[in-house]
Amino acid sequence: MEIKAQKLFILAPKLHSMGKFFVAFLLITVVHTTLFSQAEEIPPPEYIRTVQFSGGTSQSQLPVIRLGERLRLSFDALNGEEADFYYVITHHNFDWSESDLSKGEYLNGFDDVRIETYENSLNTLQIFSHYFLDIPNRETRRITKSGNYLITIYNDDGEPVFSRRFMVIENIVGVGVAIKRSRDLNYIREKQSVQFTINSPSLVLINPKQTVHALVMQNSNLKTAITDLKPQYTIGTELIYRYDQESSFWGGNEFHNFDNKDVRSAQNGIRSVELNDLYENFLFTDISRADRPYTFNPDINGNFVVRNINAPDPTTEAEYVVMHFNLQYYEDIGDKEIHIYGNFNNWTIDGSTYMAYDDYSDSYRVSRLFKQGFYNYKYVLVDRDGSVDEGAISGNFWQTENEYTVLVYYRAPGARFDRIIGMGVGNSTTITNN
Repeated sequence: MEIKAQKLFILAPKLHSMGKFFVAFLLITVVHTTLFSQAEEIPPPEYIRTVQFSGGTSQSQLPVIRLGERLRLSFDALNGEEADFYYVITHHNFDWSESDLSKGEYLNGFDDVRIETYENSLNTLQIFSHYFLDIPNRETRRITKSGNYLITIYNDDGEPVFSRRFMVIENIVGVGVAIKRSRDLNYIREKQSVQFTINSPSLVLINPKQTVHALVMQNSNLKTAITDLKPQYTIGTELIYRYDQESSFWGGNEFHNFDNKDVRSAQNGIRSVELNDLYENFLFTDISRADRPYTFNPDINGNFVVRNINAPDPTTEAEYVVMHFNLQYYEDIGDKEIHIYGNFNNWTIDGSTYMAYDDYSDSYRVSRLFKQGFYNYKYVLVDRDGSVDEGAISGNFWQTENEYTVLVYYRAPGARFDRIIGMGVGNSTTITNN
């Protein structure tokens, strides 16, 4: 992965105005682990915006659904062509290599069919078509197996447009999650450690060190997940995971946010509003928080919600707004870059998130198109090798409110695919000392 990144980076200076790391991040989407090198998500092109999964929450985040639950994928096409799009669903193993299952073994029905449901925008300055796909539907009647899935959207020419991951789980084992402060005194003020137990009263987990895999995510960000933790010991039907550094995350800080549900007025982080070809919102200037005391500020952990208080249906009546970000940061970043970061684009570093230095204001700036709503974001430092330092500008604090998700994968001896047999959730609001 590192060699590949270095080769790709040779091309990056040609795209400096878009951010030197644009090329590398298009092809290398996972920067914290080499596990997910088999099936990588394809980022959407410029004209595809606001890709959302809707499940059990109004927020857009990585979907983890139970067998039989409904899932909706939606996105906007801003080119005004009302083009046809098709979808393909593939099943994957724990390491995101494609599983040995045939299509008929994990789908009741079929895929590779056209997305039939879309609506055109109404009373908006930016025209767009809003596409949405519900699963199950008339063609794809049911997903029959748990595990990792990748849905890929294709155009009329059979070319992939973008892809997104999702997970389907079975409720077979219980997962208890506890968030602890780091035991390492070097990081006790900055890190949070995830400890958990897996209780399997009904399913015998044979040779769990080989057949059971655990994945831990912070704030539903699969790109920073800790993977393949092995149980340290077993008590009866319970597998115990009481790691410290191996299962620890940087605490980070609460996300910045803005809310432009009323696009014509300045509110909630928005300093001023202009109307040109589109509405433009200018945010208040942000500063570094790394050397400041931690202050609790409620957030939605990097996610977003599309909304417009002046329209009954925000999916088609919410405006697209040019948001202007401004950061004052005086530390020497060398040859690194500053980007805005969040689930608004699936935690992707690309040209649209790159903040260029502005001599006149002595600050870093970027302008990007967002659909009206409530958004979380933060500023991160990106190195030449593609690594993302989330705490360099915002700071790392053990008190930060983060949500952690633990997924349990199991492949019985002789089985042909990895099932997800349980999920546990913990929040650092209940963090304790070890």
